[in-house]
Amino acid sequence: MNACADLVSAAARIAAQSATSRAFLIDLGAEVGGVRRGPLWFVDAGRGGRNRLRGRGFRPHVDDGTDGQARHFAGIAAVAARIGARPTRWLALHVLRDPAGSADGRLTDHALDLVRLTRSGELNRRTVAEWIRVTICEPAR
Repeated sequence: MNACADLVSAAARIAAQSATSRAFLIDLGAEVGGVRRGPLWFVDAGRGGRNRLRGRGFRPHVDDGTDGQARHFAGIAAVAARIGARPTRWLALHVLRDPAGSADGRLTDHALDLVRLTRSGELNRRTVAEWIRVTICEPAR
């Protein structure tokens, strides 16, 4: 199963339905990362979310060899949409123990870039799925 391709498809669908970039990021976290939309989101985030899309398909620099990279990416984006990039990065480093140079650390950086780019308007919701595909998904063969 190609979880990255499924992540791209989910992002395109969610982006088309979302009213704001924040709603998009939170919905992506709920549907792909298993981090609820409501007030108990932090419980899910603290548990690491849930793998809604299992599989691989990620570029080598962000592939840690597990089937949970889609969850990680979407969960980080959803948390950062709520509390900001700096606290999310701190939690990833010190709670999740994902060093900056690791595959998960680089995936966290890309998720935080996604949040920054969508929130600032540099990346619009029509092109967000393509950005994800090009940035973190293994090219189709």
